[in-house]
Parts: sequence; C-alpha cells; structure tokens
Amino acid sequence: MIKKFINRLLGKSDAPSVPATAAAPVIPLGARVEVAASEHGINLALLDANAVRVVKTLKEAGFEAYIVGGAVRDLLVGLRPKDFDVATDATPEQVKSLFRRAFIIGRRFRLVHVVFGRGREHETIEVSTFRAYLDAAAAEQVAGKEKPSKSQMADKTHVVDAEGRVLRDNVWGPQIEDAARRDFTVNAMYYDPISQVVVDYHGGLADSRARVLRMIGDPELRYREDPVRIVRVVRFAAKLGFALEPGTEKPVRTMAALLANVPISRLFDEMVKLMQTGHALASIEQLRKYGLVGKSGGVFPVLDTALAQGPSGAAREKFVRLALQDTDTRVAEGRAVAPSFMLACMLWHDVQERWTAIRATGEAPFPALQQAVDAVFDARIGDISGRGKLAADMREIWLMQPRFERRTPSSALALAEQARFRAGYDFLRLRADCGEVDVALADWWEDFHLGSDEDREALLDDVRKQAPAARARRSPAAGKANDQDEGEGSADDIAPAPAEEGSEGGESAPRKRRRRRRKPAAREGAAPASG
Repeated sequence: MIKKFINRLLGKSDAPSVPATAAAPVIPLGARVEVAASEHGINLALLDANAVRVVKTLKEAGFEAYIVGGAVRDLLVGLRPKDFDVATDATPEQVKSLFRRAFIIGRRFRLVHVVFGRGREHETIEVSTFRAYLDAAAAEQVAGKEKPSKSQMADKTHVVDAEGRVLRDNVWGPQIEDAARRDFTVNAMYYDPISQVVVDYHGGLADSRARVLRMIGDPELRYREDPVRIVRVVRFAAKLGFALEPGTEKPVRTMAALLANVPISRLFDEMVKLMQTGHALASIEQLRKYGLVGKSGGVFPVLDTALAQGPSGAAREKFVRLALQDTDTRVAEGRAVAPSFMLACMLWHDVQERWTAIRATGEAPFPALQQAVDAVFDARIGDISGRGKLAADMREIWLMQPRFERRTPSSALALAEQARFRAGYDFLRLRADCGEVDVALADWWEDFHLGSDEDREALLDDVRKQAPAARARRSPAAGKANDQDEGEGSADDIAPAPAEEGSEGGESAPRKRRRRRRKPAAREGAAPASG
C-alpha cells in the first residue's frame, strides 16, 4: 500500500504490475514533455474566458488544472473549439465545492458540469478528474450489456463487459496515467492557460503537425474498451482533414461489429455531433469508406434510412446532401444548427412513403400525415434523451409544409407568425431546390415573410388573381375534395406535384374560406405567445 502511494506521488503507475498478455497489452505511459508558448503558438484569442476561469479557480485552490483533449487539439491547428473541457487532480466533490453552480453527473464516468449564465446563453464547462490507467485484466468483468449489468456494478469503480468494453471507470490517478487512457495522441495533451504550457506525453504535437490520427497503445484493445472510438476516429478525420495512421486504421472494419453493444442513445449523440462538425458531407464519405453507413445494419439507422437505395433513393440522397451542404455552410458562418432540422431532412422521404401508404387505407389526408409523422419518429428515433423536444420541432417542420400551399390572408399571416416559421421555410426552400415543389412558391413565402404590410397585401392579391385559372384546371371532384380538407392542407399539397395543386380549392371556396378561417387563425396566432 505504501509502495503504491509513493509511486503515485512520483507519477509512476502501479498498473504495469498486471502481467501483459496478448489479449490485454499494457498501454505505454509515455513521458512528460512541456512545450512552451513560443513553440506551440496557441492563439490566446481562441480561448474561452469561462474555461480559463475554471482552471484559475482550481489552481488557486491548490490543485492542478488544464484545458484538455479536443480543445487543445483544435487550438493547435488554429480552430476555435466548440467545447472546452478541463482536467484536474481534484475529485468531483472538491470541484463541486469551489463553484456556485456545479453538478456531479454520470455513472460510467463521474464528471462535474460547471455552469455559467442562464437560459439559452448559458455555457457548461465539463471538468473531469485525472483517472488511473487500469487495463482489462485489472478490471472486474460482468456478463451481458450495460443495462442488464447495472445491478452487478453497484459499488464498483472499474468494470468491463465480456468484450472488453469499459462500463465504469472511476479510479483516480496521476496525470501521466490519465493521458495514457485517452484515445488518440492528439487528444492526450494538456494546456495550462495561465503558464501557457502544453503538456504532451505521447507525441501529440508532432502528430498534430503531421496531420495524423494515431491511437495510443494497441488499437484493437482500445476499440474494444470503447467501440465509439471507431466513430470518433472517422469524425476527427473528416473534421480535421487528418489521415489515419495505418495501425489505427486497420482494425476499423473488423471491430465495427462491437458498436452493436453500445447504447443507442450514445450512438445517436455521436451521429448528431458528426452532422454538426461543419464537415458532414466529408464525414458521410468517411463512413462509407469503412462500410459503416448506407446499408442495412449500419452504425446509424437514421443515416441508413436517409441514404437507402430504392425507388426514391436518388431523390432521398439529393435532398439529404443539399441539407448537409447547407448545414456545413451554416457552421462555417458561425450560425446555429438545430439537430431537429437535420433529422427532419434525413427522414422526410420516409414520412412521405408512410403517409402515402396510410392514405391508401382510406384515411383522410391530414390525419394520415400526422400518423406517418408519429410512426417515422418512433421507428427511427426511438427512446433517446431529449426526444420530446426533438419530436415537437420535427413534427412542426413537417406539418407546416402543406400549410405553405394555402395562401389565404388569415392562414398566411398565422403561419408567418409561427415561432419555427424560419425552420419550416428553410425546409420548403430545400424542397424547391430539389424540384419537389415550385421554386416560385418558396420565393413567394420569402417575399411575404420579409415584406411590409403593403407588400404582403400585393402578394395575396396576386394569389387571388391566379386562383380562377388554377380552379379551371381542376375537375369538380378535385375541388370538392380540397374543400373537405381546408384548414388542414391537402394530401396532394405535400407530395411532389405541380405547383397549382396547392392553390385555394373549389369554385366558391375563396369567399367561404375567409369567413370560416377567421376565428381559427386567431387561435393559431396566439399559440407562439403562449409557447
């Protein structure tokens, strides 16, 4: 016991005392190298003030503290990190005691979230305690997947499953061991913003300059410990434009089957991160390169659906590619990207196909659309964290589409006042760019949204003038069917069809519709204020 304590003080690990085997080789601990500001060249303007404040507070309390991981990697290549994480030798309880708004979270890895600000403008700095390196041979092993094994993991700090996947890792240790248990060399560096020194144990700075992703230790073992590293290496390669070191790349295809054991909610989070890197298209190509997407049983069912081949395969892929290209542009311009919008784009054709199938059973158009939306969300998204907010946003985007086809004064004004009108309109614009709806419809709504009261009245007058010609092109039966669906949007409005299918309806519809829609429009307009 005394020997272990002395080793920890000297920065030595007692982990290598576990015999190395072919199944569980020991990860090299590396050697501490301190890199001065004159050599690493990190731009101080890219630092986050709250992250620096967390480091300073911990250091003033007598602890070690560094900005760590991906933030350091991004700073070294001149990118502004999206998130700043901090690592320290303080325990979670000690960290929590130093900050007014700090919360200990997690079972698998206990962390502290230090929160600054409130509401939408709040920022969270994630603080982790240095962890000891313990290989799989030193861990307690449980059978089965993580959920069935929770009862077996009570009061345990280091647990792996039968495949070697780490289920718990809460053994504190020195920084040298904490670096060894990180995945890639470029993610295992520590930056002290006070002294401006980068601490590098595994040649991460050299790999960063060479633009190479290299796994620390044996890649196969590291992928077994956490199969999500397979997705992460693809995401980093696409985001940073780095090449995979041959030894790191070789096991990717063969180890991909281990991802089946990862909780679906965690994979979902990784997919969202991958789509929000600003290099979503490049990430898709990397996933395809390694056979991880675009086929049955791929890593991300949502992406598999979006890129599926079949009767609508080409249309699907064109739509998704335009959506991801737009997302990449928004990230590059520093604008926000909503996961709900990306997911709505990926699953749009799935909604259309199910909607058509439900209508074929005799269901009315708008209820059929609602059922299709619910069915697709439940089937493709499932039970994941935050599904309530995702469901509400995606549903609103989808159900807004037929309403764009109905341009009466009351309905147009009510729609333009919706809280998520812009997201719905952006979706409509993508549909127009793909030839799914008339470009003139998207242009009309953009002019209406940005126009003055006089401009809006003129636009509505143009629609009124076009209505007789549109009615003349319809049969009496079609006009009657549209009258029955008024206020809810016609089924034909949402399916790819000529633009005139979305005009106002039967022969006497305009006058009657204005009288009937006046009261409902007031209710719709009130909804955003209450929400």
